[in-house]
Amino acid sequence: MGFDARFLGLEAALPAVPETDAAASVALDYLHFTVVLDTGRRFARVTGVNIDGAQLVDVPRGDAWRFDERIPEAWQAGPDVYARNDLDRGHLVRRRDPVWGPPDVAARANADTFRYPNAAPQQAAFNQSLELWNGLEDHVLAYATVHAQRLSVFTAPVLDPGDPEYRGIRVPLRFFKVVAWRSGDELATAGFVLDQSPLLDLDEAARAAQAERERARLAGGAIAVPDLGPFRTFQVPVADVAELARLEMGALAGADRMPRAVAAADWRPITTPDEVLLGP
Repeated sequence: MGFDARFLGLEAALPAVPETDAAASVALDYLHFTVVLDTGRRFARVTGVNIDGAQLVDVPRGDAWRFDERIPEAWQAGPDVYARNDLDRGHLVRRRDPVWGPPDVAARANADTFRYPNAAPQQAAFNQSLELWNGLEDHVLAYATVHAQRLSVFTAPVLDPGDPEYRGIRVPLRFFKVVAWRSGDELATAGFVLDQSPLLDLDEAARAAQAERERARLAGGAIAVPDLGPFRTFQVPVADVAELARLEMGALAGADRMPRAVAAADWRPITTPDEVLLGP
């Protein structure tokens, strides 16, 4: 039950929230994963899931999003955030990642991913694109499956105080993912950031198309969401992820397999999953 720090056969602990922020955080254990919820922002500060590539199974998706009854609904960003707009309930722990083991266990893990603490608002094109976030997640899962590999994956929105306000919450503009696996007798990791914030160099046609989408949503009775703009995916040093997310990732950062020459340069843009660097 919950995330297992020793799942890889060596220590790969859930990134820690600093003591200064701990009072506003609550850890919620689900089957094969854990969500650490920021009760003020109402989104996860970090999630951790164990993936057993040798035991992954397919189960019917379902789509029954629910509040977690163990904590107050006021701590969770619920259905009102996602009604009548183009925001998806973006899984943080991806639905398929914890779905392994005997059929009853896999089915329960699948259902557990449909809890509001495991969601964050993502623009539909961002959440569903095979060339962006979804493509990266497919690549990671395929890596685990092909190599019958065990992975631990940590994902969350970057909860920046400057995120745009919307319906009583602030919409996260960036998300991170850190993948951990065992390489021989050593821990190995890779870090990623996906940015759904607006670019400053949008051309006139793109701005006009965005304005037209806003008018269409308003005409249909929807409430406009903040302009989330285009999307960019980067492979970055895990140490940069830790600093950006304000989390303690000492061992994970120390095990980063990103080549030093690449890490010393600027963040490495990823346009297709084939460009992801996952070491042996």
